Amino acid sequence: MLSELGSDCRPLAGGHSIIPMMKLRLAAPEHLVDLGGIDELRDISVGGGSIEIGAMVTQHELLTSAELGKACPIIAETSALIADPQVRYCGTLGGNVANGDPGNDMPGLMQCLNATYVLESSGGAREVSAREFYHGVYDTALSDGEMLTLVRIPTPPAGHGYAYSKLKRKVGDYATAAAGVIVSMSGSTCQSASIALTNVGDTALYAADASESLAGAELNDETIGRAASLAEGITSPVTDMRGSEEYRKKMAGVMVTRAIRLAAERAS
Repeated sequence: MLSELGSDCRPLAGGHSIIPMMKLRLAAPEHLVDLGGIDELRDISVGGGSIEIGAMVTQHELLTSAELGKACPIIAETSALIADPQVRYCGTLGGNVANGDPGNDMPGLMQCLNATYVLESSGGAREVSAREFYHGVYDTALSDGEMLTLVRIPTPPAGHGYAYSKLKRKVGDYATAAAGVIVSMSGSTCQSASIALTNVGDTALYAADASESLAGAELNDETIGRAASLAEGITSPVTDMRGSEEYRKKMAGVMVTRAIRLAAERAS
């Protein structure tokens, strides 16, 4: 159906991205294809060095999966900060990452986790890295007639540290700025790090230089401050109701700092 109807058609998952856009007249598809009856899109699988999550898995299911919580607890931590319980019961992982909204939390987290998206159409399937999927506001690598069906994540190493720090005005709001961090530690020395940012640019941002600056370094005020400064440097927030450009840029660095410290504390 997506292939036949082309650009006039959009898939409908939980509806918490496309329906608000339609209400605001920012989207006006002629057709919606409800994915609710496709059970194959609702699976969570952990094993063989990877985590696979179907596109129709809800935020609530991400929160309550014991297997997923043990293997990659940052996913549940992030899900708990998305909107409110009513939204989390219906909103899906696939909808959150595929929409291209820079305010959504999961795109940044998936970049932090170096996830891969499986995109399928009537012509077959292909895989795109989360770090290459986002081109701009609501602009992604998805083509007409294609939908995201699966998210595949390399299982983080045992004992890794993690944190998702989010500054928002009130419960249910988009982030003023947010940061996800994964670290592997050996004593006080960081072996590897991954840092990504939410809602401080046209897309979620992977902070490659900031991540690399921590590898092999002892985590102290100087090295954490340098990583936060490098992360701030790639942001380009706009002034809006959540704050000025300058404030939101600075808060991105503050969220990175908090997330690194908490992730290091949690590493074992």
